Amino acid sequence: MYAIIELAGRQWNVQPGTRLEVNRVGAEVGAQHVVDQVLLAADGERLAIGRPYVAGAKVVLEVQEHRLGPKVISYHFRRRENWRKTVGHRQRLTRLVVKEILLNGGQAPAPEAVASEPKRAATRKKRTPAPRPKRSTAA
Repeated sequence: MYAIIELAGRQWNVQPGTRLEVNRVGAEVGAQHVVDQVLLAADGERLAIGRPYVAGAKVVLEVQEHRLGPKVISYHFRRRENWRKTVGHRQRLTRLVVKEILLNGGQAPAPEAVASEPKRAATRKKRTPAPRPKRSTAA
């Protein structure tokens, strides 16, 4: 079973047991964080595609820790002016682990949202370009 979710402004392909490192989430360490913005969910034989989200689908995540990302140094200088500036930054991050993926509250996906096989685009007729008018050779 896997799902594609939208979390912290990014899209993630997750399975149970997947570890994520996202921008800081406002939840306590050890608490569960539920994401209901599921774009796609599959359980092996069925595929539920959302428009834009799958109705009733949820992904349960557990907050493992809050931490700081790697230090990023930004150095600015202007040549020949004896001007320089150093700025450091460490992004606040949260480590999450996917516990379970629920479709319709633990049930099978709704029939209207289930696609067993991807639909192929209808074949279009190729346009044949119109014949170009001939130029007259009169001078």
